[in-house]
Amino acid sequence: MDEKLVLIWEKCLQFMRDNLNAAENTSNLKKLENSFDLLFDKVQPVSLVDNNLTLMVPSDFYKEYIEDNYLSLLSAALKKYIGKGVKLWYQVMENKPAGKEKPITVNVKGQTVPTPKVQETVPQHFSAQKFVNPFTVPGIPKVNIDSNLKADFSFDNYVEGESNKFASSVAKSIAKRPGSTAFNPLFLHGGYGVGKTHLSHAVGLEVKSSFPDKVVLYLSSEKFIQQFVSAAKAHKQTEFANFYQMVDVLIIDDIQFLSGKSATQDSFFHIFDYLHQNGKQIILTSDRAPVDIMDIQERIVSRFKWGLTAEIKAPDFDTRRKIIIDKLSRDGISLSEDMLDFLANEVKSSVRDLIGVINSVIAYSTVYKSELTLELLKETISKIASTKKKVINIPYIQEVVCEYFGIQRDQLLSKTRKREIALPRQLAMYFAKEYTNATFTKIGEEMGGKDHSTVMYACETIKDVSKIDKEIKKYVKELTEKLKH
Repeated sequence: MDEKLVLIWEKCLQFMRDNLNAAENTSNLKKLENSFDLLFDKVQPVSLVDNNLTLMVPSDFYKEYIEDNYLSLLSAALKKYIGKGVKLWYQVMENKPAGKEKPITVNVKGQTVPTPKVQETVPQHFSAQKFVNPFTVPGIPKVNIDSNLKADFSFDNYVEGESNKFASSVAKSIAKRPGSTAFNPLFLHGGYGVGKTHLSHAVGLEVKSSFPDKVVLYLSSEKFIQQFVSAAKAHKQTEFANFYQMVDVLIIDDIQFLSGKSATQDSFFHIFDYLHQNGKQIILTSDRAPVDIMDIQERIVSRFKWGLTAEIKAPDFDTRRKIIIDKLSRDGISLSEDMLDFLANEVKSSVRDLIGVINSVIAYSTVYKSELTLELLKETISKIASTKKKVINIPYIQEVVCEYFGIQRDQLLSKTRKREIALPRQLAMYFAKEYTNATFTKIGEEMGGKDHSTVMYACETIKDVSKIDKEIKKYVKELTEKLKH
């Protein structure tokens, strides 16, 4: 191994170790250092050629864990000891018999290089062996698995309309014969707050009511990822798979967040196949259609399409009106026709926002003991609008930046390196990191499929240059004001 590379890597490790405890108290430092050393002890530098650093890691889990927990710190270290523009690559060692190891090279994300096939291990069939339930405290057996279903999210409380009628009909059919229809998996997709989660819960509740012995489990994809990472760290991936093999109806919300999680995707793939082959029902929700989910294995996308994909759109006027009537009637409240029309016209984005406004109106009327009138509705909604905190997400940041510089969104997401486009793009990446919880990888995906190292470089550049360049400093200041107001 190149002695110069080893020295550089040792300096990088020491830099990361020195900066590890920046936000932690002294009592946690030893624990952090031990975890850091255990992880990076198995990571070795392989080569450094033309600013391309390749690291050898034992498995995809190590690569994923580094990216999720140490990427920012590692980036700073590489920039310090190698220079700006360094690109990070990994070599993942396949699990093969001793003496037959063959490394395969995988770029971090976003590069146009073939993705190698990851060695697969099919989960063992569940037997009488002890299993681990990731939703209980370790060591405490739990025979009756909590389905995590919300009782209010039933079919009785689900209002049908043109925007969701097809998906609702399919869901009811599945609830009568889970795993025995052609709709397996059921893939529900649509925007924020349109009722995907409610409908998936409704299926689960109906199955539990009609088939008490069936195991129904609802969870978010974030929870699934967390449980997998915990199982992998404890070397209990088999127990993790065994637990999910017991489920009769598996409902996973926001499946798009599996994007970029290659090791978790491998586990999900085998669990999916086992459940599907054994006649178990799978229901998935997403904010986008299967083909639009980036950085997810093709074999998984193809399985999403095995059953039925149904889009749920934002409710139309008639559906919004029905929702208002249904919600208020359950609270013993009735409104005049003009008041119903006003409310239905006022909130068009999502069911969730609509119900939020209805609850606010009811609360206002109750607190001030005022009769509900059209004037009161207008006054209440006006106050809600004036106090509502603006949600700053990546699409909103892109919109503000494009408007500020007078460019189109497709230009912002393009590959052109012209300064009049590249600078706004870098600023959008910088603000995305400043105002959202998105990872560098996620920001890169939303910015037209850019590599995570490109995003890191953009954020660092804007941060550094804005301190000395008056023009960039002005852009940052003015855009900050526009984003906050």
